[in-house]
Amino acid sequence: MSNSYLTPSQQKTKKKNFIIIATLLVLIFITFVISMNTGVIKLTPMEVFKTLFGQGDAQQQLILFEFRLPRIVIAILVGMGLAISGAILQGVSKNALADPGILGINAGAGLAVMLYISFFPTTKAAPVYLLPVLAFIGAGLTAILIYSLSYKRHEGITPMRLILTGVAVAAGISSAMIVLTLRLSPENYQFVATWLAGSIWGSNWRFVLSLLPWLVILLPFVYAKSRVLNILNLGELTAVGLGASIEKERRWLLAAAVGLAGASVSVSGGIGFVGLIAPHLARQLVGAKHQFLLPAAALLGGFLVLMADTIGRSILEPSEIPAGIVVAVIGAPYFLYLLARLKE
Repeated sequence: MSNSYLTPSQQKTKKKNFIIIATLLVLIFITFVISMNTGVIKLTPMEVFKTLFGQGDAQQQLILFEFRLPRIVIAILVGMGLAISGAILQGVSKNALADPGILGINAGAGLAVMLYISFFPTTKAAPVYLLPVLAFIGAGLTAILIYSLSYKRHEGITPMRLILTGVAVAAGISSAMIVLTLRLSPENYQFVATWLAGSIWGSNWRFVLSLLPWLVILLPFVYAKSRVLNILNLGELTAVGLGASIEKERRWLLAAAVGLAGASVSVSGGIGFVGLIAPHLARQLVGAKHQFLLPAAALLGGFLVLMADTIGRSILEPSEIPAGIVVAVIGAPYFLYLLARLKE
């Protein structure tokens, strides 16, 4: 909409939202710089700057370009994918507690990836690019199961039934994953345990390339559906009156949410609560219109995962705390707060 058609209040709101989004970009950049300087081998900001422009020595280039930079990029992409997936689920279901982790979608994706890595090596390039596809299949089957179990004829799907079904399915899948770990070698068990906790494990450029196409395709698609998400928030009767094909749009949006969550989980493990926290904070900052909510949620998600990974790498050096655990420390209390507020 052109600024000439906006009221002064709308123009002020739009300007404020652009400032908030720009501020989030600055926060990500600051965290990016801090993360580049975080690790067992220290690099000063000047050494990082010189290395980025080809002036560093061989060791500095190896550390920066082969270890830290791909991990940072993956953390940002994963956070964006999980945040947008959560925003879609909250918008489509009109459920403030919807999140791919809480609903069990992440667990379904994780089970598919775990089955694969339990039986096949992932050191070659082709299996790496196959991981997001397998995660999408696992997440999709889980989403269909949860939808089927929580749907009741003449009632449809209620928000609380959806949450409880998702939690139950996630618990069942988690139990199956624990049983699977019993057949793993000690080395693979250690890897799977760290991965399940939510570690940015795929920290090389092949994993970036395996994740990037999913986000490049699905994020613009979801943003193009911003108006549809706005209409869905008005209620089914209003949406139908405005000419929206509700079921068709829901299916496309849910498929996008499942794809984003599955692809993200395939390279990051079970990082939960990002899809819950980021859309909620974005809604408080920029309002409910998805034209601003989606970009803000994506940036908040990227910032949250990058910050969590940076804290996890630095707080107990040389050991690491998985990013998923750091996010859970923030996300679990926030989830309980939202749950208590919804019951009031």
